[in-house]
Amino acid sequence: MTQVDAPNAGPVDYQEVQAREDFQELRRTHRSFVFPMTAFFLIWYIAFVLVAAFFPDVMAIPVWGNINLGLVLGLAQFLTTFVITGLYVWFSNSKMDPKSSALRTELEARGAGLPEEDKH
Repeated sequence: MTQVDAPNAGPVDYQEVQAREDFQELRRTHRSFVFPMTAFFLIWYIAFVLVAAFFPDVMAIPVWGNINLGLVLGLAQFLTTFVITGLYVWFSNSKMDPKSSALRTELEARGAGLPEEDKH
């Protein structure tokens, strides 16, 4: 079902909302971060696995004492995950939240998405 009856505003057509330019801009903004970052991380992760599987001598290169390159790169995987998460939170808060909040506020003003007891 794509319509919800909103008090004093008539039904909200969610397919119409999805077709609007502001919603499309929100989707483009989201995808402009998520797709490249996902590609970057997958390439980085797969490269790590391939080097570990096919070039174990590279991973065995000593870096400092008993710490080798494989351990450093493995820990860098965790670090990369935290950095990407932090970047996504920053990106979402600064670029996506203002756009999504404006859209949400408009739809809530029309009565869409509110529980029945809040619509009165």
